[in-house]
Amino acid sequence: MSLGLIGKKIGMTRLFDQEAGSAVAVTVIDVGGNELVQQKKTESKDGYSAVQVAYSDQKEQRMKQPAMGHLKKHGVSAKSIIREFRLEEGEELPESHPGAELFKDGQWVDVIGTTKGKGFQGVVKRYNFGGGPAAHGHMTHRRPGAVGAGTWPGRIWKNQKMPGHDGQRNRTTQNLKVVQVRPDDNVILVSGAVPGSKGSYVVVRPAIKKPSPAE
Repeated sequence: MSLGLIGKKIGMTRLFDQEAGSAVAVTVIDVGGNELVQQKKTESKDGYSAVQVAYSDQKEQRMKQPAMGHLKKHGVSAKSIIREFRLEEGEELPESHPGAELFKDGQWVDVIGTTKGKGFQGVVKRYNFGGGPAAHGHMTHRRPGAVGAGTWPGRIWKNQKMPGHDGQRNRTTQNLKVVQVRPDDNVILVSGAVPGSKGSYVVVRPAIKKPSPAE
């Protein structure tokens, strides 16, 4: 199954492994409220096979009319987030709207989210520069140093690492294990940390670099 879900990062906690006698740090992700919008895009009509999933209730007046018309056409109420998931050839969709039961304990997943914003930062924090000497007589302890290219071409090279806005970028954390699935609460517990702050939206999909569990 290549279908994923949209969720909300609740926070982090830990679970105890009774057999190993160790604690595992996990991130709690709420995946309740996902609805299938466009049941299936086909190769013949759309040029590729995919399905659309909507998440997070929204006031209708806050949505753009084309998006709201698209949701009404498929019998879905106003939602703030719509994502597409590519499907494999011959893959069948769940009969009802998917929830936490879509994943299984021990499954590998990829989590996509927006990292925390750090504001304007210097090169030491932004790119882990070593900084200048800290002894007496030096006045540029956390400066980047020379950034020019000498006499030629006499300009700043493209992609030069310099101070600027840090964080708030889309990032994917791959190969995280689903430690526990709780269908009654519609949450999944994923090992380790995922991008974003508490309350931020994330996309959870089956890992593309590790096999899915056997059916």
